[in-house]
This record gives sequence, C-alpha cells and structure tokens, in this order.
Amino acid sequence: MARRKKSGLMDAVVEATALLPWWVGVALALVSYFWLDSIAQRPLNTVLQPGQAGSFAVTAMWHAFASIGQFLLPFLFLLGAGISAYKQHQAKRLHTDAANRADGVAQGTWREFEVLVGEYFRRQGFTALDNGGGGPDGGVDVLLQKGSDKYLVQCKPWRALRVGVQPVRELYGVMAARRVAGGFVVTSGDFTQEARSFAEGREIQLINGKTLQRGIQVQAASGLPASALHEVGKPSPAVLAAEAASTCPLCSAPMVLRLARNGAAADKQFWGCSRFGQTKCRGTRELE
Repeated sequence: MARRKKSGLMDAVVEATALLPWWVGVALALVSYFWLDSIAQRPLNTVLQPGQAGSFAVTAMWHAFASIGQFLLPFLFLLGAGISAYKQHQAKRLHTDAANRADGVAQGTWREFEVLVGEYFRRQGFTALDNGGGGPDGGVDVLLQKGSDKYLVQCKPWRALRVGVQPVRELYGVMAARRVAGGFVVTSGDFTQEARSFAEGREIQLINGKTLQRGIQVQAASGLPASALHEVGKPSPAVLAAEAASTCPLCSAPMVLRLARNGAAADKQFWGCSRFGQTKCRGTRELE
C-alpha cells in the first residue's frame, strides 16, 4: 500500500476531522468560531503597569491568533467534515454496488476495497477508522473498536493469486505488539492452506472474497424488496432472520460471519461469536 506523506498542522487538522462523523466537524467549526470570535472582540488594554509587559505580550498573541483563527480553524473543520461526508457516501455506494453484483468485492481499486471493508465492519457494529493505506504500521489498513476491544484489519485485494502465510504472520506480530483483542485479514480472493493453518486457534480471522461478498449481501438485504432478493440471488428470508437474531446464544455478544475450515461443513458460512478469540466462546448460529 502507499506510504503516507508527512503533513503540516493544517493538514493534520483536516485529516483528523475527516475521521469523525461529518456532523462532529460542523459542530467543531461552530464552537471554534464563536469561541475565537469572543477572544478577538475583547479590547486590548494598552495602558501597562510595571511588570505587565510579559502578560501583555501573551494576550496580544492570543488576540492576533483569534483574529485569524476564527475564520481559518472553522474552515479547516468544515473541509474535514466535507471529506467525511464524501467518504461516508462513497462507502455506502461501494457497499450497495458490491451487494448487487456477483463479483462486487473484486471490483474497483485497492483503496476502494479498503473503504468497502471498513463499511462492512461498521455494519457489523464496529467503529471503523481508515488507517490511510497502511504504510510504516505493519500493513494495518483499518482500525476497529467495539466497546473497549480493539482490532486490526489488513486488506488484500488480490484476485489472481491466493494470500499466503506471510501477511498473516506479519499482522499477528503487530497484534501482539499493540496488544489488541484480535485481527482480520480480508481479501477479494482466497487464502492458501498454510495461511489458514497458521490462523487456526489464534485471535485472527481470515475472510475471503466469497465470505465478504455474502456478508455484504446479508447486510444489504434488509433494505431491498423480497422480489429483488430472489431476482439477483440474494439471501433467502431465512438468512434475514438469522441476521436479525445474530447475537450469541451463550454470552449475548454480537455475532460475525465466519467460514468453516474443516469437517463436513467445510467452506460453509455460519454466525460465530465475536468474542471467540478472547473467551473461546463457541456460540454459533446457522446461516441458513
């Protein structure tokens, strides 16, 4: 993935605001304007007493900053809010496109794939933050949080070849260094058996293109008429019922889509407890 460029203070403000919901950026713009405007409107006391030169200099600097900042800072917040709103719209569009196309997760650029994966987890109940395309952070593309638990996601939009064990090992090392609850490697293709074997029994889940595609279809199904579901091969009403009841029957934690690796049900999807990696809870629900 592309390495992020160093940015200045103004770029940092815009980038940080773009990670927040758009309405938070608008609220920050309003608060910062009225706060700085109140400082800029205060008259400066030019009659100084002995020993007040230092405090006057600080006050004058604040006044000058407020006079400029009352317009600049809200502008930066609004710019970040606009980027956030655009990213939210883009994520919803990519999710809808992926749900309505048989090969939807395999379309688009690597950057669009990361946005799509972030939206997929967001609809699973996670707070998802875009990590800006990986870079010097171990290839982490999306940061997830659910309650106090944090998770790392690495995206591999590979269609022509299978994801091997090396990227899975690398993410697992970053997970250990950051002491997070778990991690996900998501690809539009598939994984080698070596990669699956390494992930077995560890707090790391591999999601291939087939699993991701079906999960997105399940998420989108509730917003489509029943006739459309059958016309484009979407999940049956039984799948929708499973989605509605997707809380763990043992511990009531949220469920996530998983893919069986072994046994008679190999390569079939099911709902599995999201806390399996932490508590080894084995609560499951059938998908169909």
